[in-house]
Amino acid sequence: MKKTFRERVVFFCSRKTKEHRWLAKPLMVWMTVALAAYHVCLAIAHNCKKIYAVGLFCLLFFVTTSFNFHDIYSVLDLEIDENGVQLADDGQATIQVDIEELVKEEEDAVIYDDVELVDQVEIDTYTIEDILAYNDGAAKSEKVEETVPSKDYEFDRDDWRIMLVNKQHPIPDDYEFPLGTIRGNLKCDERILEDLLAMVQAAKDDRIDLNICSPYRDYDRQTVLFERKIDKYLNRGLSYIDAYRVASQIVTAPNASEHQLGLSIDFNSSTYPNLNEGFADTETGKWLKENGPKYGFILRYPLGKEYITGIEFEPWHYRYVGVEAATFITEKGITLEEFWEDYID
Repeated sequence: MKKTFRERVVFFCSRKTKEHRWLAKPLMVWMTVALAAYHVCLAIAHNCKKIYAVGLFCLLFFVTTSFNFHDIYSVLDLEIDENGVQLADDGQATIQVDIEELVKEEEDAVIYDDVELVDQVEIDTYTIEDILAYNDGAAKSEKVEETVPSKDYEFDRDDWRIMLVNKQHPIPDDYEFPLGTIRGNLKCDERILEDLLAMVQAAKDDRIDLNICSPYRDYDRQTVLFERKIDKYLNRGLSYIDAYRVASQIVTAPNASEHQLGLSIDFNSSTYPNLNEGFADTETGKWLKENGPKYGFILRYPLGKEYITGIEFEPWHYRYVGVEAATFITEKGITLEEFWEDYID
């Protein structure tokens, strides 16, 4: 009967080892490698159809899947311009962009979307004097002394003041609220006007340079602002997914923006009109952080909580939640997301 390959290899090694004992170890190594290679080839031969099918699948997956090779240009001899755009030989724009750096650029820049033109109409900004004059002087700041929350106050998940709105909790389709006028085109939920005006009056009493520049926005305006940001990053060469991701850290997506609730207010000052991180270090920014909770307003997107809120630090953005919740949230040093998760049944 014809010997197998394995039997021939073993026979050959045994014979040579008897003739030359010093070849025992080298032949043992050679025999092991030869037999291993033989069995691998045998397995491939018996499963060639399966291996071919898997290889074809991997090839199709590689060809049809869109990969994002941000670092490919670091190994090529290409020149990237100041915008991060490199034109390839075929005239198509390729991109070398650090997404985190784009977000940092926005923080350092004048992030003030609402002073850009929306349908050729510039958003108004009003000072304390403008607002109080329009509202006949507003409520007096002493009002805060009468609304110190009790320690055993129970929060209701259905309370409109503490409604949680973010990327995971969009505004309900049937949500409605009474819209009140702060002044001119500036509007908010009518139910927060009394506390807002009391806070504005208190700022005036403390000689704080305080402006209101962006309260309520409707769905259409929020959509325009958000899509403008996406277009900006698409023009810099990002994919739509990356452009959306960066834009959503700067401008909240429609139906996920608290501005549509009429409960959020953007503040600045005449001496510091920019909406960026530097506002936190101004006298106005510090006053708001200390006194806002007394009138029901919390710093909605605090520094160091970006991983929870999904929004970059915005020291100009305040959200009305009512005096009780604002006091509780501020004392605990938490966000509205954490408040909902840990302290509301």
